[in-house]
Amino acid sequence: MALKTTIIKRFGIMSVAKFGAVMGLIWGFIWGIIIAMAGAAFGSIMNVGAPGMAGLGIAAVIFGLILGAIFGFIIGAIVAFIYNVVLGFIGGVEMDLDIKD
Repeated sequence: MALKTTIIKRFGIMSVAKFGAVMGLIWGFIWGIIIAMAGAAFGSIMNVGAPGMAGLGIAAVIFGLILGAIFGFIIGAIVAFIYNVVLGFIGGVEMDLDIKD
């Protein structure tokens, strides 16, 4: 196994944006579940009917998924663009890769 030093000079904006969308989708799902659980707990404290709180929980998960994916995509594209601009000035990021035979 030999180490080979490579330099990353730019990222594909769409590639990073798609990765950001997937990560945003995951985080949106997690936060949607948390909000749904908090809403259910608050609903039981306030003595609100269970069907209404179940609908709120489902809506929280759906909106979490949608908004997480959208904002993840946008933020991923912005970060990749800024990364590419900055690395245009400083020349890239060095990485040591382990090449297996």
